Amino acid sequence: MIEKRHFTRIAFDASARLIRGENDWPAKLLDISLKGALLQQPEESSLEKDDPVSLYLLLSDEETEIRMEGHVAHLENDHVGIACDHMDVDSASHLRRIVELNTGNEALLEREIEALVNFAAH
Repeated sequence: MIEKRHFTRIAFDASARLIRGENDWPAKLLDISLKGALLQQPEESSLEKDDPVSLYLLLSDEETEIRMEGHVAHLENDHVGIACDHMDVDSASHLRRIVELNTGNEALLEREIEALVNFAAH
């Protein structure tokens, strides 16, 4: 399989909630990028590919939250991949900082942000 990933995935531990419509599940975050997240599929969830979802991550200070609106991009084994369709400015800023701290490579981060902007423009 050819790797099509354009964004660095960061293994990150945070309290997560996945919401679809009236359903709200606690979830375990496996990794996150500027364009999405990978979660352990919540028990008793009936998620399907392309379902619109919201992902909320409460960071360790328990006051900072990242909110991501997106859709289920893939379901494999017990994992669910979420593609980000929208994120508010504060959430994007927090996520950028997480990626920056975890990659330690500002040039890589700038390339990914440029790719994200170009991706959103198309």
